[in-house]
Amino acid sequence: MTNEFSIKITDKIAGKTIEQALKEEWKFGKKLIHEWRMEKAIALNGELAQWKTVLAQGDRLTIRNKEDQQTYTPAKMNLTILHEDEHLLVINKPPYLDTHPNDPADSGTLVNAVVYYLQQKGGTGYTQPIHRLDRDTTGAILFAKHSAIKPLLDRLLEQRMIKRTYWALAEGNVTPSSGTINEPIGNDRHHNTRKRVSKGGQSAVTHFKKISFSPETNQTWLELNLDTGRTHQIRVHLAHIGHPLAGDTLYGGKKIASQTIQALHAARLSFTNPLSGEFIAADAPDPVLPPRFSIKKA
Repeated sequence: MTNEFSIKITDKIAGKTIEQALKEEWKFGKKLIHEWRMEKAIALNGELAQWKTVLAQGDRLTIRNKEDQQTYTPAKMNLTILHEDEHLLVINKPPYLDTHPNDPADSGTLVNAVVYYLQQKGGTGYTQPIHRLDRDTTGAILFAKHSAIKPLLDRLLEQRMIKRTYWALAEGNVTPSSGTINEPIGNDRHHNTRKRVSKGGQSAVTHFKKISFSPETNQTWLELNLDTGRTHQIRVHLAHIGHPLAGDTLYGGKKIASQTIQALHAARLSFTNPLSGEFIAADAPDPVLPPRFSIKKA
């Protein structure tokens, strides 16, 4: 199966040959570039392209990219799309939903819903999440729409060029009002589903800033940014400093009367699309009712 996509040439790319743009600017893999050359898969402004052709601003490259057979089962669900272009999409993930299946037979995850959505639009249904959110964490999550952009987005994430901003309700009055938690995270040998701060774990860095504190609920509304993306990172770090997430009973938080999930939401995802050059800032409204983040800002 093939998945066709196009790239509009910006002033940054203009002046380079097609081959230089593919290798040096977008840094596609050598094997993939070789396949495109052998398959004559690249057209420039609708015509078969010569690879030494110098690109001009406003030109459009069209690439026919072979996709592996989609292995995820499509499943119809309502999706809230925060941003979409022909390369990627950002979705506002609801609670009580896994990001991806743990077994090929599973169909009740966000990935299955994205496959269905893309197939209904006439595509192959190819998709891969670039990062993940815990089952009960809500908010913005990024998906690749074709396999060529997947490693480019993975690279952005590895280089910390995808900024992820979270909102959390932490128990107690968090002080100081801003700071950084730099503590490695590893497995908890006493609990197979839980993580813990561990000297032998992976490096993990969380930055936090207080938005407000509610004496009535004894909860602090925090804005957090991650330099790393370890499993349960925010949950572990906040519990470690004595302020677990409200509702996060796994890490010592108290149950929230009106809800059964921890109060953690991926509020914003911002990055530059590596192919189009467009800066994307996707803001995700909290999908949970009643609203969790309704403490009046200071």
